Amino acid sequence: MQRSKIDTWVGFFVLVGAVAILFLALQSANLLTLSFQKTYAVTAKFDNIGGLKPKAAVKSAGVVVGRVQNIAFDDKTFQARVTLALENRYAFPKDSSLKILTSGLLGDQYLGIEAGADEKNLAAGDVISSTQSAVVLENLISRFLYSKAETGAPAPIK
Repeated sequence: MQRSKIDTWVGFFVLVGAVAILFLALQSANLLTLSFQKTYAVTAKFDNIGGLKPKAAVKSAGVVVGRVQNIAFDDKTFQARVTLALENRYAFPKDSSLKILTSGLLGDQYLGIEAGADEKNLAAGDVISSTQSAVVLENLISRFLYSKAETGAPAPIK
């Protein structure tokens, strides 16, 4: 009987540990976000979103103030339409701007919001018009190589 009790407790702790590891894995991959704050939705249009994904963080001054709710393609303007869920406790002026930024050199992408100076604040359904698209590493490399080719190769040393 004593052995059966110990086996039950060991099984219980193994199960709790497995659930904790699963929770941490989902949390670190941005697949699980637990926030009980009320949000309001705003949209923004970008020419290029790079590797931005739904549920990516929206940060201001390094603090997460919301999440990317949805990403869709607008076939009229040929731009990506990004819907953000910003927490109600954070109010941003209507002329705020958005940038797609990267965590580290090759890390995940997130949206950075910079507050403007307008007296009126963003409300549900508003559109943020001032956006800056993602920096695509391949485009930067091709521009660099093209500019070097334009200037001409140095003369060979004899």
